Amino acid sequence: MDILTHKEIDEELCGKVLSAEHNFSRVKLKTTGRMAVDVTGLVHGGFIFGLADYSAMLAVNHPNVVLGSAEVRFLKPAEAGDVLIAEAWVDSNGEKKKSVCVSVFKNDIEIFKGVFTCLVLDHHVLKE
Repeated sequence: MDILTHKEIDEELCGKVLSAEHNFSRVKLKTTGRMAVDVTGLVHGGFIFGLADYSAMLAVNHPNVVLGSAEVRFLKPAEAGDVLIAEAWVDSNGEKKKSVCVSVFKNDIEIFKGVFTCLVLDHHVLKE
């Protein structure tokens, strides 16, 4: 499937697409020391959220998709050097509003889950 959204995203920060199918995506992020908040290597949750958000956008795969809201839970921490896999699937598929479930895994253990409300706009969010 052709990827229609987020074409200029930085894969080092948000992940690399492993699979983008109709209403589903799988994205891999290799965390780095630059993502750590302290000397223990604890990865800032914003990078995990960014991975999950990117996966949600790919599951919708529309050029004008944006995040409207998200309800998320951080279940376990990630450390610099971890490889994270996000899987997203469209749970409800309205024309303009879509609910996307996302899980992020580290070594097959779920460390993050959420429901993302994605909005499909008539035009790019920065264009009026």
